[in-house]
Amino acid sequence: MRVFIITVVFVMMGIVCNAQNFTRQDSLRGSITPERSWWDLSYYHLDIVVDIENQTIKGSNTIRYKVLQPNQRIQIDLQPPMNISKVFEDGKELNYTRDGNAYFIELKKVQVPEAHNEIIVVYNGKPRIAPRPPWDSGLVWKKDSLGKPFASSISWGAGSSQWWPCKDHMYDEVDSLKFSINVQKDLVAVANGRLINIETKKNDTKTYHWVVANPINNYGVNFNIGNYAHFSEVYHGELGPLDCDYFVLQQNLSKAKEHFKQVPMMLEAFEYWFGPYPFYEDSYKLVETPYLGMEHQSATAYGNGYQNGYLGNDGSQSGWGNKFDHLIIHESGHEWFACNITFKDIADIWIHESFTTYSEGLYVEYHYGKKAGNDYQIGIRKGINNDKPMIGRYDVNDLDYSGDNYPKGAAIIHMLRQIIDDDEKWRQILRGLNKVFYHQTVSTQQVEDYITEKCGLNLDHFWNQYLRTNQIPQFEYYFAKGKLSYRWSNAIEKFDMPLKVFINGKEQWLYPKTNWQEKDINSEEINLIVDRNFYVPSFYSNSR
Repeated sequence: MRVFIITVVFVMMGIVCNAQNFTRQDSLRGSITPERSWWDLSYYHLDIVVDIENQTIKGSNTIRYKVLQPNQRIQIDLQPPMNISKVFEDGKELNYTRDGNAYFIELKKVQVPEAHNEIIVVYNGKPRIAPRPPWDSGLVWKKDSLGKPFASSISWGAGSSQWWPCKDHMYDEVDSLKFSINVQKDLVAVANGRLINIETKKNDTKTYHWVVANPINNYGVNFNIGNYAHFSEVYHGELGPLDCDYFVLQQNLSKAKEHFKQVPMMLEAFEYWFGPYPFYEDSYKLVETPYLGMEHQSATAYGNGYQNGYLGNDGSQSGWGNKFDHLIIHESGHEWFACNITFKDIADIWIHESFTTYSEGLYVEYHYGKKAGNDYQIGIRKGINNDKPMIGRYDVNDLDYSGDNYPKGAAIIHMLRQIIDDDEKWRQILRGLNKVFYHQTVSTQQVEDYITEKCGLNLDHFWNQYLRTNQIPQFEYYFAKGKLSYRWSNAIEKFDMPLKVFINGKEQWLYPKTNWQEKDINSEEINLIVDRNFYVPSFYSNSR
């Protein structure tokens, strides 16, 4: 998703949602309402006409679902100024009421558990324009350097229901999707999955039909329209040949062919660390967009100007951040953490952003060595603000989350690797996450429990400290009469994280608690340095 490395970018996070005052609309959007809970998504056919000149969309969404329990009322979401005009069930028009962003549709057919049913939702309107893409979502309508139309959708945060009717909650991913996009004939429409057909119409338009074979979250569904050129290659990965397709503006074709050589390097590194790319059936795509970038499953959005770094800058200030294009690596990392493993509630956004930001340093480590990777991980800590806990408020689509989910999240995951102190076990934990939670939506608790089980350590206090508070534990110590005294301060009760230190140049493990501990030191002086891979401030205390 959007990449936050330097502090000025974090300031931009104060968007969309008031931090304290949640409304009924927030609950309708962010909770699993009774009108959502009784049915399970199975299929969408989103069929739209995009009028670039008037910046409007019209079309329909065929929604297939499985009945879990009886109910005659179904919630479908679509935000103003978009409007649902008609809803059909077995050819019969249905009645509905609107409550802000939510439509409540009265079904006529008796909903029998285990049955598979379908409705068709017809809609139209002029979608909200994204005021600050990609940090604020909506539609982007621009012109490229040749004056050709260049358009894209972004659904992050405020939701896919900004431009198409859907079950707009992350807990329920649709199993498969067909996306048909009608545009003027001199343009190309690119979406998720594989292109199966292009229809030429009599009205000087074309319809591009894309099919996604794997489960996909709503905000990952995306279209891009432009004067695109296409080239491709095959990457031979862990599961065999993977089709890699690139859609770039015609005028950027030659530099894209050179710059996108980083994609196989990314796939090699991330398949090593995280396991196979999760969507071989749908291919991997990199699509040039009129904004910086975004994770869109099997259609990663790219707008970093064909340069290394983040808009040319190394946010880690380590030198290693200029060795790769930050947007290619970060947004592609989301294929594993966001698209494959998806949070059920945005309150757990750290699952997406912390692991993906951490993946940048793993990319560096894979290609340039462990010290280089550590340098990068340590460097990005400069963006940490410790302004609020990383876990937000549940059931209200809480968009007022902390930018610390990026660098601080990466720092604590990197620190967890040090605590486990077994690099191969750590790699298998990362790969195991992507295997056990393959194509699933998850909660923080599930991720915590899995890592805790696999590493064999009690991490309850670790998770509670770093995810649920914004306090950073301090390692406090002093030396007197041949004894080292030490403890954790600024920490939750009973916080007990082990710590690697160097005492007079010798590596040692200490096991501080929130009460003072002692260790005999056979030396008249002490030089204590905390291992730099721990995100832990330390200070020498004169006395207890």
